[in-house]
Amino acid sequence: QVQLVESGGGSVQAGGALKVSCVPSVYIFDNCGMAWYRQAPGKERELVSTISRYGDTTYAESVKGRFTISRDRFKNTLWLQMSSLKTEDTAVYYCAADAPPVWNGTPLFAGRIWGQGTQVTVSS
Repeated sequence: QVQLVESGGGSVQAGGALKVSCVPSVYIFDNCGMAWYRQAPGKERELVSTISRYGDTTYAESVKGRFTISRDRFKNTLWLQMSSLKTEDTAVYYCAADAPPVWNGTPLFAGRIWGQGTQVTVSS
C-alpha cells in the first residue's frame, strides 16, 4: 500500500514563507500526477497546485505567483514552497497522487490517494 507522508507545516506570520514536503513510501513520480490540496476550517478542500508526471504545473489563482510546486526524483520528494503567505492561506495541506490510466510497471493503486495532512497557520 502506497502512503504519502507530509511534513513541514507550522506557524508563520503573514508575509513569511514556509515549505511543506510529501514523501511517497514508494517511487511513483514517473507514473503519477501529484497535487497539493488544502482545507480551511469550515470550508471544502480545494486544489492548490498540480504537477503532472511530465513536470507540467498548474496553480490556483489565489496562490499563483506566491507558491511553487516541485519534486526531486532522486530524493523522492514533492514540495510546495509558499511565500508571501496570507492569513487566508491557513489550512491543513494535503498531498495527493493520482493513478495513471495505465501503469508503467506494476499497478500500485487505483484512483487517488491522500496524505494525512500538515497544518499551516498564518497569523497577522
